[in-house]
Amino acid sequence: MSVHSSKVLRVLALAGMVAAFLLPAGSAQASASLRTHAEARGKFIGTALATGPLSNETSYRTIAGREFDQVTAENAMKWDATEPSQNQFTFSGADAVVNFATQNDQQVHGHTLVWHNQTPGWVQNLGATAMRDAMRNHISRVVGRYADNPAVVSWDVVNEVFEENGDFRRSFWYNTLGESFIADAFRAARAADPDARLCINDYNVEGINAKSTAMYDLVSELRGQGVPVDCVGFQGHLATQYGFPNDLQQNLQRFAALGVQVRITELDVRIQMPRSAAKDATQATYYRNVVNACLAVTACAGVTIWGFTDRYSWVPDTFPGEGAALIYDENYQAKPSYTAVHDALAGGTSTDTTPPTTPGAPSAGNVTSNTAALTWTASTDSGGSGLAGYNVYREQGANDTLLGQSTTNSLTLTGLTPNTAYQVYVRARDGAGNLSAGSPLGTFTTPSGPGGNGGCTAVGTVQNQWNNGYVVQPVTVTNTGTSAISGWTVTFTLPPGHTPAGSWNATLTVSGQTVTARNAGYNGNLAPNGSTTFGFQVSRPNGDTQTPSGYTCA
Repeated sequence: MSVHSSKVLRVLALAGMVAAFLLPAGSAQASASLRTHAEARGKFIGTALATGPLSNETSYRTIAGREFDQVTAENAMKWDATEPSQNQFTFSGADAVVNFATQNDQQVHGHTLVWHNQTPGWVQNLGATAMRDAMRNHISRVVGRYADNPAVVSWDVVNEVFEENGDFRRSFWYNTLGESFIADAFRAARAADPDARLCINDYNVEGINAKSTAMYDLVSELRGQGVPVDCVGFQGHLATQYGFPNDLQQNLQRFAALGVQVRITELDVRIQMPRSAAKDATQATYYRNVVNACLAVTACAGVTIWGFTDRYSWVPDTFPGEGAALIYDENYQAKPSYTAVHDALAGGTSTDTTPPTTPGAPSAGNVTSNTAALTWTASTDSGGSGLAGYNVYREQGANDTLLGQSTTNSLTLTGLTPNTAYQVYVRARDGAGNLSAGSPLGTFTTPSGPGGNGGCTAVGTVQNQWNNGYVVQPVTVTNTGTSAISGWTVTFTLPPGHTPAGSWNATLTVSGQTVTARNAGYNGNLAPNGSTTFGFQVSRPNGDTQTPSGYTCA
């Protein structure tokens, strides 16, 4: 096989297009390595490698080679490591990572070409023309060095270009070159290696928020201009004290609908020190949830953990008082988070049959006509698979309704009916799918809806469509009344054979072909003339070109 064709096969494998090539002849054994289980699912499981322990520690090299089928250089491919002085290139660290990957039949993801950090001062002080030329030259030299190497299959071309509010980061790149540097970087990378997969990468974009929506809009715009953005990286630097982004899977899916590959690129889950069994269990749940979200999205190529041992982690130096963020401890012992990743990749294989303890009765606060904030005493889990979260139900006799799910011991219910009494209870669930007994009942009553001349309208736009599906975004909900509203419900009818495949900024329920969209906890309050948006994706029969119409808002 030629070098060129071998590299193309590796790139296609990352896209899930040669999943059959990746599948072993028999099913993976429950005790097999992470990489064996990942490959059996048509995904990769990766890690970031530091060159120091890669050269000096046998345990580090052994685990890195045994458990992972994809690697990223933690620092060795960044600008300050590869071109510290203009046109003076050094690749010793980068080559060490690539050589290790080649020896262990691993894919390499290059990180990162254009970033506002770890870029030498000589670059930052250039004028516009010289800076653009330097950027193109750097990309050409670094990417070009590995263009004929079948192990190096993808690159983070630009990294962290957005602020938290969705504005472009005012980095020296943006201030000198404007937004155009992003497209220029991708085009230079494509010219340097036509076969590599090219990614944009950022942090705090795991959930649907202002920052991830700005990236979504940018990727859509760039691809519409023919800029070769092939994939989107969601870093995944999580912390247990801030909660889990429960809309991660929906967010991955909406990006996938743009036609790009998605991937988790820098996963770690830090805790507030010191470690405890309860904190380890929560951390394991976060890891499991991320892997499961990727497994559920066809276009998600895999998950890269940002290192694997707490012995070498960036977290303690960056976040004082926090740490223990990885799946092996500082002595190379596997933690519950390793088991969580392993079992998720293995298809949930577990011998755990012990349910969590029963949670406390839910207490309701901040009750409005459409919402209620619930809290309850947390459960514990001793079965080994870790506490995964909670289900909240409405007591209705023989047909109790699942109102929502949470990974923490609190949940804000939305889409409730005004002037209605609710009896609710909670069941805890673990990583093996065991459910606890139901908690004692909690009760609350929603007040009447807002008075005055209320009303709302909803208008939907088909953003893009393909042979067997489409995305409707935005659906704009506007308060047309003279009083503020604290919740909204939009109903519409799907054509026969059409089924929802995901949504964002709203919760969908389906009855036959009728779909009801209710506001999320953060976008139900609308002042007079105020508006918000949501979106959804639909699957439909091949060749069917119908789309929904006639949105009704209440």
